[in-house]
Amino acid sequence: MNEISRGFLSLFLILNSAFIILFSSCNLQKAISKSANEFILKSPSLNTAHVGISIFEPATNKFWYNYQGDHYFVHASNTKIPTCYAAMKYLGDSLIGMVKGENDTAIFFLPTGDPTLLHPDFKTHPVINFLQKTNKKIYTTDVYWKEEPLGSGWAWNDYNDDYMAERSPFPVYGNVIKWIMQSETDGPIVYSIPEVNWKVNFDTARARNFFVRRALNENIYQITQGTESLKQQYVPFVTNGMANALELLSDTIHKSIDLVSQKTFQKIWFGGAVQINAIHSQPTDSLLKPMMHRSDNFFAEQSLLMVSNRLLGIMNDERVIDTLLKTDFKDLPQKPRWADGSGLSRYNLFSPQDFVFILNKMKNDFGIDRIRDVLPTGNEGTLNNYYKGETGRLFAKTGSLSGVIALSGFLYTRKNKLVIFSVLVNNHNASATAIRRAVEKFIENIYISY
Repeated sequence: MNEISRGFLSLFLILNSAFIILFSSCNLQKAISKSANEFILKSPSLNTAHVGISIFEPATNKFWYNYQGDHYFVHASNTKIPTCYAAMKYLGDSLIGMVKGENDTAIFFLPTGDPTLLHPDFKTHPVINFLQKTNKKIYTTDVYWKEEPLGSGWAWNDYNDDYMAERSPFPVYGNVIKWIMQSETDGPIVYSIPEVNWKVNFDTARARNFFVRRALNENIYQITQGTESLKQQYVPFVTNGMANALELLSDTIHKSIDLVSQKTFQKIWFGGAVQINAIHSQPTDSLLKPMMHRSDNFFAEQSLLMVSNRLLGIMNDERVIDTLLKTDFKDLPQKPRWADGSGLSRYNLFSPQDFVFILNKMKNDFGIDRIRDVLPTGNEGTLNNYYKGETGRLFAKTGSLSGVIALSGFLYTRKNKLVIFSVLVNNHNASATAIRRAVEKFIENIYISY
């Protein structure tokens, strides 16, 4: 075979390989498109909804499928995905519960936004242990708190629900009060954890169901006693910056804590003869795992504020989001509108391709093993009763608001190919269960087929 013949043969083989790859890629996209039409796009529950789908294979760095993957969607708790990335990167292996300065007569501490203090999920509290042991005067400040208790775009009339606890610089007890009604022979008794000295009013008549409602802007509680033998309800309290947290904390440690002005605090803090160090509270992933498994809004909000505190020295969502979008997320396919840490805000707008990008970056930066521990798998957390056949194969974050269903995560297919996917649904008018089941059928078909 002469040189010209060998050249033509090489060219033919290259073109033939390219054709095979292109043909395979087209076949794959057509097959997934058919599945998307069957299970989602032409589903009676979804035929009037807005849908975006992206499926990406990291090993080949190619998208298997995109349907409106570059469009913007409200995505509810999928917002916790960029929040989780930021927390993984900037909060270290363990959370800083407080930064303290100490001299011969007093302790001065800066709050960090750590939501684990006195939270029932955590059994040990190093900050409490430290404060209980000292005999010195204790001072603090909220000067670096530059945020509002409720986020931009939140539904204000959900203020009484435990999924919308107020944000604050120094949370205690998850910023909620646990109200308990217990029936006794002489009638029901009502008490709270922690015990509070705030105003409580009781309805004169009992109702079928125990219920506690707080006043909009005050810690005044209206309690309706029910007929249940035992009932409990978690109700957010008005934080008033750090004031009410310090009141509850002082009652717990049986010591007063004085809130001082910025000028006074900085004079002491930078005046010399003060030894400064941090007290760590909990392993970081012990916060992130429940945040992602049960979609804990409070943990997500405080996580983003802790990142802000670490990066900027203040706690402010807008500032830290702007910083993250200009650094870690500067290469996102579509520039998102990012409003809060949890996804409670309807101002949030990301694309499916954005979530694929962030999840791929998370995998590359922190490893898939850590992600598999932090994200729920099939039949676990908010995926309970879904993806039972994909337990240990699918790891994903759900999201839901009225008219919104979202699911983004990782899937190991039957042939053990790892894909990253994002399915976002907006403006549906069906039951949330029907939408979730339709998405489930689509994702399960991807698992089975590839």
